[in-house]
Parts: sequence; C-alpha cells; structure tokens
Amino acid sequence: MSTRLTDKKPAIPTHVAVIMDGNGRWARERGLPRLAGHRAGAEAVARCVRAAMQRGVAYLTLYAFSSENWARGQEEVSDLTGLLRYYLRHKVRELHKEGVQLRFIGDLARFDDSLREELAQAESLTRGNSKLTLILALSYGGRLDIVQAAQRLAQEAKDGRIAPEQITESVFTNFLWTSGVPDPDVVVRTSGECRLSNFLLWQSAYAELVFLNVFWPDFNERHFAMVLDQYAQRERRFGARPQGPA
Repeated sequence: MSTRLTDKKPAIPTHVAVIMDGNGRWARERGLPRLAGHRAGAEAVARCVRAAMQRGVAYLTLYAFSSENWARGQEEVSDLTGLLRYYLRHKVRELHKEGVQLRFIGDLARFDDSLREELAQAESLTRGNSKLTLILALSYGGRLDIVQAAQRLAQEAKDGRIAPEQITESVFTNFLWTSGVPDPDVVVRTSGECRLSNFLLWQSAYAELVFLNVFWPDFNERHFAMVLDQYAQRERRFGARPQGPA
C-alpha cells in the first residue's frame, strides 16, 4: 500500500519502522557478553511498543533479525533465536491483552519447524487486535523481499494469471512480505550509523529518515518522542514542489 501525497501531513506517523542497532557495542562498553546486549535490547523493544501505543502510532516495524545475521557465529544465532522463543512464550499473551496484533515478515522458512509454529500461533492469537500492529522483521532482507516478490509475479505471469503489462507498482507491492501494510512514514536507526542496511528498501522510498546517536538498549520513551518531533518538522513532498512561494 503506497503512501499518497496529501495536503496536510498527519502530526503522528501512521507507521514507524526501526533498525534496532547497537546491542553488541552497548554490551562491549560494559564488559558484558553480547547476549546481555540482546537481552537489554529486548527491554527497549517493550519501551518502544509502549511509546507507540501511547502516541497513537498504528504500525510499528522492528528489524529484529536480518537475512545477513545468519552469517554470525552459531552461538550468537542460537542466543538470538532462543531469546525470540522466550518472548514468544512469555510475552505474547501480555501483548494480546493490550490489543497488539503481531505479524512476522521475512524468510521464515530458515527457522526450524517448532519456531515457525510458535510464530504462526502468535499471529493467530493476536490477529483480531487493532490497538497496534507490531511487525517483526525476522530473517529479513529488503533485496530478498523484492526478489521473492518478483519470483512470485513471474510465476503468476508464467501460469497466465497476469500479463506483464498489468504489473504496476501497486500490484508489485501486494507481493511483498509487507502486503496490506502502509509504507513507513519514518525509518529510525539507532547507534549513530546512517544507513538502511537492506531494510524495507522498496517500502522506504519516501520515508523520512531519523538517525539517533544512542545504542538500542538505551532507547526509551524520550527518544521515541524525539523521533515524532523530528517527523513533525519535516515536509513530505513525494517528489512535488515545496509548498509556499516559489
């Protein structure tokens, strides 16, 4: 679903996407193992979700595990997937009670059967909720997202269900893992790094970018408010001319 140019930008973004960066450096500065950084980062997730709900944000997408993360050491990958299992088993019902709908995007086939089943159960349990849609990008890569959409569309064309000239931007968007979700209004990255790192590449074409010089485990409600303040000061033109005198 593409964002359209409107006469007035909403004061609160509909969709906030976050690249949660800095867990490892946060831990290293404190002489702690990387797992401690990931655990502290999980607490920051809870603060971010709470802030999004309080501010009336409808969609929150968090870059939790990239397709490139599989190249990390087996111990760290196991720590990350173990932490994911823990929160699926101990936090999902709490989110459900708060009206949060969970959705997972990415190449989930790379996870084992039992973890995929837990992901599916979490989505099923929370499907009817509407307070906030929390999207976790797992085994996700923006280029991979585009490639898998192209492959599916190619199969549709091969099978005669769509003609090549019928493939438009809106049609293509429906084949992305984020189908049905509005494009992010703002993409945030923590840790001081200033790049997208293969996150929501198609979807972020017109997103406002905010880079914060804070490690993700230290992210809190004040930082979320800073993001919204920066967003409110931006003028989104979607390729149009600036408003006001020429």
